[in-house]
Amino acid sequence: MERPDGTTHFGFRDVELGEKQTLVNEVFHSVAKRYDLMNDLMSGGMHRLWKEAMITALNPPRSDAPFALLDVAGGTGDISFRAAKAAGHGFQATVCDINTEMLAVGRERAEAQHLDHQVSFVEGNAEALAFPDKSFDAYTIAFGIRNVPRIPLALSEAYRVLKPGSRFLCLEFSSVDVPGLDRIYDLFSFNVIPQLGRAVTGDAESYRYLVESIRQFPKPNAFADMIRAAGFSRVKYDIMSGGIVALHSGWRL
Repeated sequence: MERPDGTTHFGFRDVELGEKQTLVNEVFHSVAKRYDLMNDLMSGGMHRLWKEAMITALNPPRSDAPFALLDVAGGTGDISFRAAKAAGHGFQATVCDINTEMLAVGRERAEAQHLDHQVSFVEGNAEALAFPDKSFDAYTIAFGIRNVPRIPLALSEAYRVLKPGSRFLCLEFSSVDVPGLDRIYDLFSFNVIPQLGRAVTGDAESYRYLVESIRQFPKPNAFADMIRAAGFSRVKYDIMSGGIVALHSGWRL
């Protein structure tokens, strides 16, 4: 989060605000090609269930009615592909990600799954989206908002590009609140995940950052307040897996 002195956090390090995006880009450049494999290994496959919960909440129309999804920080396309498979022929998704390597992986996957006619990929910054006002029927961001240097700006942009009556959905790691599970989770996060990253991608430090960034993200109530401050109504969140993740939602009314 941005501080009055112009610094923010990058994991447990303090960095200049302008430096964070470059550092985050380096992380995802390093891990892009094995990103989805690592998600399976780190979560024991649970990320698939969390994402399916997001798609259920999104509930894209199964008819031919037009429906435009903006999937931010969704470079490898996972959320958009799941939504496309659940939707009708009128569904179109735009994946917007700041990282070219992640987008390249997503485009390859879209072609392999024959979804490139419904899912397109655009390089862009969540803090300054290059889309017109009120142009999307839904906005999703999964495990990406904690990497944004200025989260309030990203939330304001989400509100701006959504049509009235449209929904914002954010899936993000949260705070484990089950006694005993919290200690196991910390041991796994700080000891096992970086070593998995080293073994699978040759990069332990990027995964150390990703673990640390979870601990720096606002608690669910605080993040819900940020979503409200951006203008959203009917804001709520659902805790899953003992607090490991939370699905946040709000409506532009």
